[in-house]
Amino acid sequence: MRRNILDLTREELSENIKPSFRAKQLFQWIYQKRVDDFAKMSNIPKDLRTKLQEDFTIGVPKIIKEEISKDGSKKYLFGLQDGHTIEAVLLPMKKEERDEEGNIVKEAKYTICVSSQVGCKVGCEFCLTAKGGFVRNLTPGEIVGQVLAIYEQNKIPANRRVNIVYMGMGEPLDNLENVAKAIKIFSDEFGLSISPRRQTISTSGLAPKIKKLGEMNLGVLLAISLHAVDDELRQKLMPINKAYNIESVIQAVKEFPIDQRKRVMFEYLVIKDLNDDIKAAKKLVKLLHGIKAKVNLIYFNPYPGSPFQRPEPERVEKFQRYLLDHGILCTIRESKGLDISAACGQLKEKSSGCAI
Repeated sequence: MRRNILDLTREELSENIKPSFRAKQLFQWIYQKRVDDFAKMSNIPKDLRTKLQEDFTIGVPKIIKEEISKDGSKKYLFGLQDGHTIEAVLLPMKKEERDEEGNIVKEAKYTICVSSQVGCKVGCEFCLTAKGGFVRNLTPGEIVGQVLAIYEQNKIPANRRVNIVYMGMGEPLDNLENVAKAIKIFSDEFGLSISPRRQTISTSGLAPKIKKLGEMNLGVLLAISLHAVDDELRQKLMPINKAYNIESVIQAVKEFPIDQRKRVMFEYLVIKDLNDDIKAAKKLVKLLHGIKAKVNLIYFNPYPGSPFQRPEPERVEKFQRYLLDHGILCTIRESKGLDISAACGQLKEKSSGCAI
């Protein structure tokens, strides 16, 4: 059976292909020139191209469905080789700017949210992905392939500055080895050259895996899906809190190596009448004392059948003001794609006909 060449780092590829400099050429063809046929790689000897064709595939997942929001965000449903589906999202962060003569003054900037698993084990109450249960981990190539497909679909140049966030379907730290390999492939200078500092792992809080990620010293940023300031509520929202409570997560974060210019992001999903009052804001300030943190307040993104509601903007703004007044950098992230299937797992469920 042929292997997906996207599963391999350049170092691994150089061990499989001799002379080893051919691995650099292959990375350039695949990631920079986005050629998906070995036969078209003109500076690779013909006999090696034949060998590559026999041993490998260039397994970029197929886009089954694309939904485009009026705010410019795009949601993709991908079909995998075994018939399962996953999602990824392209978020335009800054629009391209041109001068009067049509020259590009400022390039467009994007964030791509990728999935790391088919389904998820964590089972958060507010997340639609959890409803389908866990199926399997994605391979490194299936993670990398999501970005390649989005680059191609949107004609994004290989040298464009793009941020990668591992916060689609699945818990990234539950698939740490494959995610770590994807990080290395993305950051390769002969590939997409996406610096680890532009890659963020968003985790529900697997404390031992946060520690392990820190020991790997990959240089990535860390985002914690916190969503509550006490164990009682967090346990209701996120069953994983039974195994790894808030204290254990905070301790793991304090030990995590972070670039001095960067901060640890704390994602706080604001849910109406549940965690959106000043009492919760006060507890959050106390909880994050001593951590170089940034809090990202996120409006709950409703989906059919959800027991939770979107909070009032006034409450969220008041929450933000309290944090800012007490020395914590805090932003409000307006949910994008409200007019499309923007919640994780929503496009997958809608396309499979599930009534949730």
